[in-house]
Amino acid sequence: MPKTANSKSRVPLRLYDPQAGTHAFSIRPTGDLLDFAVPQKWNYFTVLWIEEGKGTAHAGLRRFGFGNPVLLFFNPYQTLLLEGDAPLTGKVLQFHANFFCIETHHDEVGCNGVLFNDLYGSPLIDPSAELGDFETLYAQMEQECRRAEVAQSEMLLAYLKVFLIRATRLKHLQQGSPPSGGSPHLPAILVQFLHLLEERFLGERGPSDYAADLHVSPKTLARLAKTHLGRSVGQLIRERKLQHAKWHLLHSRKPVKQIAWETGFSDEYYFSRLFKRSTGMSPTRFRDFETRIREGRNLSI
Repeated sequence: MPKTANSKSRVPLRLYDPQAGTHAFSIRPTGDLLDFAVPQKWNYFTVLWIEEGKGTAHAGLRRFGFGNPVLLFFNPYQTLLLEGDAPLTGKVLQFHANFFCIETHHDEVGCNGVLFNDLYGSPLIDPSAELGDFETLYAQMEQECRRAEVAQSEMLLAYLKVFLIRATRLKHLQQGSPPSGGSPHLPAILVQFLHLLEERFLGERGPSDYAADLHVSPKTLARLAKTHLGRSVGQLIRERKLQHAKWHLLHSRKPVKQIAWETGFSDEYYFSRLFKRSTGMSPTRFRDFETRIREGRNLSI
């Protein structure tokens, strides 16, 4: 039985690092997705296209059943794992923010918070309705990668943007608005909770505080969160805080202690332990490493 994302063992961290000769963009067909049969982390945005097989995808603490064909989207530094009921075959697309930063260029493709950095929704899309278009885009990117011609990066970036735009539109059609905006598939109390979480996660509010705001018992809120989002209320609060902290570590020059305090962690060392458990790196190493490989372009504030 493969170790899940909750395993206490150290999850391998595979990093894009130009000094090691790795590339910021990668696309490859694979006969068997063995790379993803054990838990691991990448600092790439990762898109898996499952063409044959079905099983379960683990994305951090969440798990999702899938069939085929399916597109799966994973965030950088997120623990991911595939368990297949039969051998899984498909394609892997990965890109680092050094190649295309979806946060910086959010307005261009609209995928931030939809395909990636969505803490509450599913990472799955059924591409069947536009299968031919996605196959063509993959083929164009694969062909461009085999060429050593002028403006190769610009061509790959153009194809990638079109791919992400089409996937974003398709996810909106299939799953509606992101849950933070009020998913029609969630109970009303949970939609209200997610709205409150987005408004009030900064600070030291706990599950009982949100339950009181919603006029329900902590047990009721906990049951709804576990049933529909696969995590406890406390886990959802921590994940939202860590997402906020990660953004400020990447895009600001604020000291780690200040970021921890502003995010609602009065104990800097507790914050650092949580952050390392989530990403595989301490906050300081995470910032220093990503800033070095991005040559400081991420520190915009």
